[in-house]
Amino acid sequence: MIQPLLSYVTSNCVELTTKTLSAVLKTVDDFEMHIIDNNSSDNTWEYIQSLNDDRIKSKTRFDVNYGKIFATNLNLTKRRPEQSFITIDKTVSVVTKDFITRFMKVFEAFPEVGLLGVREWHLFPKQMPQVASKTKDRISYLELKNSNQSVLENYIPSHCMCLRPELIKEIGYLCEENCYGDIELSYRVNNYTSFKAGFTKDITIKMPQSSECKSYQYTYDEFKKKFKWKFDETLKDMKSGARPVYCASCFDSDSTSNHIYNKEWSMENLTFFIDNPNYLDINKILLP
Repeated sequence: MIQPLLSYVTSNCVELTTKTLSAVLKTVDDFEMHIIDNNSSDNTWEYIQSLNDDRIKSKTRFDVNYGKIFATNLNLTKRRPEQSFITIDKTVSVVTKDFITRFMKVFEAFPEVGLLGVREWHLFPKQMPQVASKTKDRISYLELKNSNQSVLENYIPSHCMCLRPELIKEIGYLCEENCYGDIELSYRVNNYTSFKAGFTKDITIKMPQSSECKSYQYTYDEFKKKFKWKFDETLKDMKSGARPVYCASCFDSDSTSNHIYNKEWSMENLTFFIDNPNYLDINKILLP
């Protein structure tokens, strides 16, 4: 099995970063990890620098907070064409020691599956997506239904997800132009590719909480209020055929030269993240 690229993006809350990275590094599978620190103001970067594991291939610290979408796309540019791509948030501690092997077993049994996540919806009961159980050769997963459910609820969360390389070739990057992350990604995969999306059934994660993060303000509602129109326009353009399934990235000049890319929208989003450094993208930390 070709080692997948594991992308880890964090900012502040060193307590959470320590818990989640320690859990990943205790797993038994091989991977190539690339860590990005979005300009933490606490001891997060010092902790990252102290890590010594051959599976960690790069450690990057931004001088400003680029937000999760842009940082993840930078890690995507480091992926070799044959590598799967895994994202893990600082909100997630992996319990299953061979979780990568379990992702790959589903991909091997179901060639049509391109996007897999880990379902911890007891934390988000109002956002439970509709799924159908699929089984083949004793391997099973929960397929995300392309239902009439709200687009904002019918998605695979990026807190722990895995993308097949053939899917990445087709879809490119996370969309920097609307920055709706896993919601937009799941919509693209489910509606405009030949691949299926779903949840594994045998990977366990924990989502630890941290009181030290209480000082950080979550401004996703502010971002949504200001920029949701970009997401709505993206969906409208995809339905009309004006926009392809492939999304380019500012970190990949070939992609922006050869594909549709609204630089004005993208830079406006990036400016928002820089001006709101405590923004934690779509994934909020649950506090007591």
